[in-house]
Amino acid sequence: MSRFVLDASVALAWFVDRSIDPYAVAIRERLRSGARAVVPPLWRVEVINGFVMAERRGTLVSAEIAEAVAKLEALRWQSVDSAAMELPLSRLLSAARQFRLTAHDAEYLETARNEQLPLATLDRKLKIAATQAGIELAQ
Repeated sequence: MSRFVLDASVALAWFVDRSIDPYAVAIRERLRSGARAVVPPLWRVEVINGFVMAERRGTLVSAEIAEAVAKLEALRWQSVDSAAMELPLSRLLSAARQFRLTAHDAEYLETARNEQLPLATLDRKLKIAATQAGIELAQ
């Protein structure tokens, strides 16, 4: 079974973007085909925040968000695992500084490094940081 770390940017693309990035579609299909995603603790909050922001911008209405949350909950139980451990704050700070990332993105990067898994992300800066850190990008 293949596993990878799933960034919120990919999950949000499935529900928020009107034209879903082909990479996000491919990642969703991997999950539907039996792959498992690993997510850090902040993933749930970051995804919900993306829904809240989409609602405020008028991109999604509450009924669409309710449907997206239900689909995401089902996906979580079928295909998403929590990271094995919470990472030390000093490690996140160091990665954020080294790669000029937000603390959120540093947690995805360090989770992938800690779990020794590829990273699935649509974030350009996070992709660059992963490559520089020797972390494979999920395909």
